[in-house]
Amino acid sequence: MSGKMMALAVGLAITVCSPAYAGDEIAAPAVPADIQVLGYKPFLVAHAVGTQNFICVPAATPAGVDWIFIGPQATAFDSGLEQIITHAQSVNPVSDVIEAVWQSSKDTSTVWATKDGESTDPNYVRPGAIAWLRLRVTGAQLGPLAGDRLSQAKYIQRVNTIGGAKPSLSGCMPSAFYTRKLVYYEADYYFYR
Repeated sequence: MSGKMMALAVGLAITVCSPAYAGDEIAAPAVPADIQVLGYKPFLVAHAVGTQNFICVPAATPAGVDWIFIGPQATAFDSGLEQIITHAQSVNPVSDVIEAVWQSSKDTSTVWATKDGESTDPNYVRPGAIAWLRLRVTGAQLGPLAGDRLSQAKYIQRVNTIGGAKPSLSGCMPSAFYTRKLVYYEADYYFYR
């Protein structure tokens, strides 16, 4: 196993949330007030590892360029390091809008969500890490055999983030237009119903 893979495995073993089995009570994480989920209870938690993806484009900034966010790509694991969710961005069939999507690896139930609250409170969010979010589910789809593991979610929180921040402009210049930068990140996702 390479050093980087070993570090990833050790990091996952240390940071993965407690398991979420049927019938287990999951405590909501401590979060800033602006991303609390009121009136709903968490039923699933997963630790995601992946990238926040950006593309260099011409922009109305002093530098004339900017890194624009084009979506995440991550795999989420349970406490046993088993993949349980794939996280990306796709077209929500309910609204026909591109949104964040989570698909269960178990039953392929799927939810789409849009940002409903954000916090960069330094008492919670690490330096250099992406914001913590509350996301409102805007679309859901059962798996082909009526699996509903994720489709019952109404809200999702992204917390305990590591990395993923927008790259510095130094690598984005006219000669690099439309190049992509994949920025490593980790986060815990709590699903509420």
